[in-house]
Amino acid sequence: MSDSNAWQIALLRGINVGGRNRLPMADLRAVMEGLGLQDVRTHIQSGNAVFRGPGDCGPRIAAAIEDRFGFCPQVMVIDAVKYRGIVADNPFAAAGSADGASVHIGFLAQAAQGADRVKLAELAAGDEAFHLTDTAFYLHAPSGIGRSKLAARAEKQLGVAMTMRNQRVAEAVANLLAKAP
Repeated sequence: MSDSNAWQIALLRGINVGGRNRLPMADLRAVMEGLGLQDVRTHIQSGNAVFRGPGDCGPRIAAAIEDRFGFCPQVMVIDAVKYRGIVADNPFAAAGSADGASVHIGFLAQAAQGADRVKLAELAAGDEAFHLTDTAFYLHAPSGIGRSKLAARAEKQLGVAMTMRNQRVAEAVANLLAKAP
């Protein structure tokens, strides 16, 4: 049983993209608070929340959003200790320190045991680098993520659900934890 008072991070996938699946962060906070989650804080419009509550509440958050807004986003919930570790362990963090946009962290729903590392390497452009752990897919894409075949196809080659955040956003979400009471 998970600690119902532990700090968690919820990462929502596929909201507020291209005018689809609109979910204002005030509404996300209201949905989460309506589920009994505490001290909910959000960062930017792409679905990043810090809160106190159980770690197994992702499906409940997704269902509540579907009930209220008519779409069901993937909601990945990661405990604060694990999240901080994933962000701190990014081997490319220094490369992205200038702008934060060329370095990304793909938070994995589970370990990518069947990942096709050969195909991942084949998809990488000459200036790209990646690193895979049991919890994250780290990507350095200096030419931009929008042009990256590796970024576009990584999840398929990993064989597990993943949601990506750039280094700057990942650190900002971690900083929300630092401001927690």
